[in-house]
Amino acid sequence: MKVESHRRWDAECTLVGQIAAGISLLTLLVFLQRHELLLYGDAVAHTNIARRIFDSRTPGILQLGTVWLPLPHLLILPFIVSDVAWRSGIGGAIPSMVAYVLGTIAIFRLVRESLTYDEKPKAYARIAAWAAALVYAANPNLIYMQVTAMTEPLYLAWFLWALVHFNEFIQQVQAANIDQAHKSLLKCGLCVAGATLTRYDGWFLAAVLCLACAVVIMGTSQRKALLSPLLKFASIVIAGPALWLVYNHIIYGDALEFSRGPYSAQAIQQRVVLSGFPAYPGLRNPLVALLYFFKAAQQIMADGQLQKIWTLCLLAGVILLLTLHRHRWPLLFLLLPIPFYMLSISYGSVPVCFPEWWPFSYYNVRFGLELLPAFAVFAGIFLHWALFAASKPGIRSGVGCAAIFLIAGSYAFVWRSQPICFREAQANSRSRLALETELASTLLRIPAESTILMYLGDHVGALQDAGIPLRRTINEGNHRPWKRPDDPEGLWERALADPKQYADAVITIGDDPVAKRVSRQDLTSVAVIRTNGQPPATVYWTHPVR
Repeated sequence: MKVESHRRWDAECTLVGQIAAGISLLTLLVFLQRHELLLYGDAVAHTNIARRIFDSRTPGILQLGTVWLPLPHLLILPFIVSDVAWRSGIGGAIPSMVAYVLGTIAIFRLVRESLTYDEKPKAYARIAAWAAALVYAANPNLIYMQVTAMTEPLYLAWFLWALVHFNEFIQQVQAANIDQAHKSLLKCGLCVAGATLTRYDGWFLAAVLCLACAVVIMGTSQRKALLSPLLKFASIVIAGPALWLVYNHIIYGDALEFSRGPYSAQAIQQRVVLSGFPAYPGLRNPLVALLYFFKAAQQIMADGQLQKIWTLCLLAGVILLLTLHRHRWPLLFLLLPIPFYMLSISYGSVPVCFPEWWPFSYYNVRFGLELLPAFAVFAGIFLHWALFAASKPGIRSGVGCAAIFLIAGSYAFVWRSQPICFREAQANSRSRLALETELASTLLRIPAESTILMYLGDHVGALQDAGIPLRRTINEGNHRPWKRPDDPEGLWERALADPKQYADAVITIGDDPVAKRVSRQDLTSVAVIRTNGQPPATVYWTHPVR
């Protein structure tokens, strides 16, 4: 029976965390200086959803909206009370940075514990754990993403710690240590609950782990003692999705508003098709969807032919697990992103595009990050086997050097060509940032404390750039969502019907809801902003211009 001494947060875990924290802080300084924390439009949106909970004419929890799950915004909220942290993007980055550090420690613990068979980890298990942590923490794409307000780093931390505790639960069940198994399962449930409130990937994870727990417990002689922990675990992991469904039902009148409402992925894809664009690759084709997702994951790891080497390391690690470490089968759950994204791309209106394959553009390439833990852990298992299999010290040294060269070489080439997640953010932000910069400059010229009527769904970054508080605006967030299909008494609707009474300035951007519903005959146009790749933005003044 294996004792628990190596499972605590020991000095080695602390060192891993300190190194990851150093990388995180250094990266923050680099990208902050280059003003590249808010390149992703979604990062801007996440930051401002959190901000409008307290900075709004109608503040409160309803500002969380629908579609995106609430936990990332609630975690960002305390860090963007400061205007400097809000405008710079630092506030939105902090939860991702903490998650990056915790995720690195989780990778280290997952590999070290899985390859340890007695009281103390052996040297090869520790080397494999350090290598896996290095693969994860040094990945250029994750390094960039962890200084943004995107949800991927946060989800990965919840996901990895859920597997750490689930792996411990399985080992403790096998050792008939019921008390410790109960505690580990409870910790796993809390992590899964965090995942379910961060990304919808977590809902898939929750379903799979509930089923796995039930199968394991029903197959043991201690099933009666573990039945209560199982019910607690299921209650905890179901609570997140249940609360979100109830929230959507009460506020929007539809429990599935997030999946079929006007801002859902399905609705967005329908609008894209209606505008004349062809269906994206993988739609209703699981095999093509699998190929696109896995290719995105390969590009997260390396460029060119090195992608094939990482794929071989992944496959080798999986085969070794199935043949030599079958009792560590919970590690196979690291592969859950494959079926989840295969189904999401095929039937969930979630395209993944990159320049190498049709349609030769960037869209959701970052989803490939979800498979980074699998590459890291299974490469670590393969390295552990290779060190054991080497018959001479010289061969073992060669194996170690080969691993270092593979990691360093792969990531050096990625940095040279720029991480694909960074390129995705940069490519999709150029025209948006150009418009928002010009619009921010124009807004700074209107009188201070003026009230602005503006749709914030696409270009709230202009206000963030200008440092204009969101409470100075009347926007779609000031609508009472439970009033269907319209709310004539709501602030948003009243301002659209009579902008002169409620606002000093009116902003329209292309054919947005303000442009569609506001009569501009009695308004004075004071500026028209035109940039390549974006619809024109027009600033109107509602009072007579002297």
